[in-house]
Amino acid sequence: MSFSLLQRRRCPALLLFHVLLLAVAWAAPAAGAVADGVEEVTDYLRGLNSLQADFRQITIPADGGASLEASGTFYLLRPNRFLWEYENPSTQRIVADGKRIYMHDTELNQVTHRGQKQVLDGTPAQLLASREPPEKYFDISNLNRDDNRTWAELIPKTQDTDVAKLQIGFVDGELDTLLMEDRFGQLTRFIFTDVDRNPQLQYSMFRFERPDGADFLQVD
Repeated sequence: MSFSLLQRRRCPALLLFHVLLLAVAWAAPAAGAVADGVEEVTDYLRGLNSLQADFRQITIPADGGASLEASGTFYLLRPNRFLWEYENPSTQRIVADGKRIYMHDTELNQVTHRGQKQVLDGTPAQLLASREPPEKYFDISNLNRDDNRTWAELIPKTQDTDVAKLQIGFVDGELDTLLMEDRFGQLTRFIFTDVDRNPQLQYSMFRFERPDGADFLQVD
């Protein structure tokens, strides 16, 4: 079983690795003036060193089945370190230490890990965690929606990713919503609240400690 399929079956986090997001509705562009979402993305990432936020994740399967919801807390320390702590409906952790990504399923007491670059290419996590200019990895364009957010759409430049497109929305310059459509037709939406930009986070938060007795599976 591939690593990505394993995540779909066992982890309501698929950020996650494809990390974040899904649309309760994938709205079509609305008519009218288009706010400068491209500039918003650039401005937001400029000077971003760390981030902490609560999140709600909604995932809609490609077959139109019942949506799945999860929630927890997200931590980011640039470059290339992040932590997703899922609290509902089950406790799970996804940790990126700069080299590898570890997914700990506490229900199964199982840890799956893989090289970070292979997992992140074209994903929202790459957009937020990398210090490289976003246009290195994505084609970015403005997107107009009939809501109070400023939107940008990002298409991964690499073909070696499950991600088809990302959409990111800001409210008053703050990260609010991140959407992803994968190549299987699944939609994911992350809604961020209580966002704290550039908090003091410790590197030790992003070091994965192997749980006692856990199965430890390397998939690359």
